[in-house]
Amino acid sequence: MSIRARRERERAERERAIITAARDLAESEGWDAVTTRRLAAEIEYSQPVLYSHFKGKDAIMAAVAVEGCAELAVELAAARAAATDTRAAVAGIATAYAAFAERRPALYDAIFTLPVALSFASQDTPVELVRAFAELAETLRPFAGDDDLETFTETFWSGLHGQVTLMRDGRLRRAEHERRLALLVDRFTRLG
Repeated sequence: MSIRARRERERAERERAIITAARDLAESEGWDAVTTRRLAAEIEYSQPVLYSHFKGKDAIMAAVAVEGCAELAVELAAARAAATDTRAAVAGIATAYAAFAERRPALYDAIFTLPVALSFASQDTPVELVRAFAELAETLRPFAGDDDLETFTETFWSGLHGQVTLMRDGRLRRAEHERRLALLVDRFTRLG
């Protein structure tokens, strides 16, 4: 292995360690606990090493969000693939989305609620974000009818996000979660 290849591998490993440490710390203590000083201590590198990879906490959060979107896309694809029909696919992705948010609240926040330096719905949108949205859109395509597919998908996604966020913040009754998801799916899978 050449010296250059070894350095690139080591750099990638350090970057991976930074992202993993940020995710772990955010999940255990919240995003306020994630600081460059704390991350440097966690991965046993100096702060300048962190800054050689990321410009700061916001850039680290953006990297975590991109990675999280990739994982969400995989989970949505699996839910869609497991469905027996198009309506069951919509129910499956709704359930998978809500479960992802419940299981990984700090990751969900990095992707969808905290301000991060990521471009959504533009040509600069990272491919991982595009894939997650595409899973939603392709699942909803049979029900969009004459509506613009992206707008139809954004509206469904807004409903999912609202339910997840409001329930987590104690503003919706947890006991009615399944019924709310079923109602959302029912409304979006009606033809005509």
